[in-house]
Amino acid sequence: MGKCRVARVSRALLPVVMALCLSACRQPAGGAPETPSGRSHDGAAPSGHGVEFLGPGDCSSRGQVFREVSCGSERAGARVLARHTGTPSHGPACPPPTDFVLHISPGGASPSGSPAAAPRGYACMRNLEPPHPGDPGQGGGPLTVVGDCVHGFHGGEVRETACDGSGERPPEFEIGSAVARRALCPGTTDLYVRLGGDMPVGCAHRM
Repeated sequence: MGKCRVARVSRALLPVVMALCLSACRQPAGGAPETPSGRSHDGAAPSGHGVEFLGPGDCSSRGQVFREVSCGSERAGARVLARHTGTPSHGPACPPPTDFVLHISPGGASPSGSPAAAPRGYACMRNLEPPHPGDPGQGGGPLTVVGDCVHGFHGGEVRETACDGSGERPPEFEIGSAVARRALCPGTTDLYVRLGGDMPVGCAHRM
């Protein structure tokens, strides 16, 4: 299902800490991959309906080139849940229902201009219709949340996969709860998953 996320984990019965980092880049459902969306392929500024391009509550079109459209339009494919400046790795986390993230460049940026001089941002998007890969257990989205499942990967890593077994790999662990520190996880916890946020530790059990 496109690029996978990886998060930091450790087994409860082994003193081994295994790296698993979150990637904000995810192939969303419906053929709408996460791509820079501030300009069209010919360099023209994107069409907009609000003061800010793809501001909170605005909607984007489907396809490889994302344009702001009316949410009532038949071309509308996803809605902006949150909009932040900077990059996902250094800015606020997207809301849990986020299906995919768009990296945005301003429409006034020149193709020949310096990328470092152009302000950048990102929009946390939710598909207007199913499927919703960001929902718990669906095996997608930019975040790892309670209800998601993971499977073992090479090098001591784990990756998220669909809990119903419809993904490329079957699930091995399910995240049942999130706590502030590992000591607060249930005694039956088999795996600790780093989630981030106020409750950064996911308590996972073997399926």
